[in-house]
Amino acid sequence: MQLNEADPKGLVRESYNIEGITEAECKSIFIDWALSLKTTDSAGALQALLDHYAPGRAAHPMSAVLEAALTAPPEPKRRGGRIGRMGG
Repeated sequence: MQLNEADPKGLVRESYNIEGITEAECKSIFIDWALSLKTTDSAGALQALLDHYAPGRAAHPMSAVLEAALTAPPEPKRRGGRIGRMGG
């Protein structure tokens, strides 16, 4: 995937250029990035961004945010409703 397709507004690029950026700010930028993404291959876009920006910057908060976005969420442990409360 092309970098301009993976980051159409350059939001991720700019986040890596902001000195002293926090993880919370990176998460906010990530949401804006996700909303502006025109491709349905978000995993491919995330991987392209990590491949381009993360080498040598693994400690950057945006690298952590992008890596977390590639990780599948854990399965929910509790079911909702009466069944969840009754343990059945």
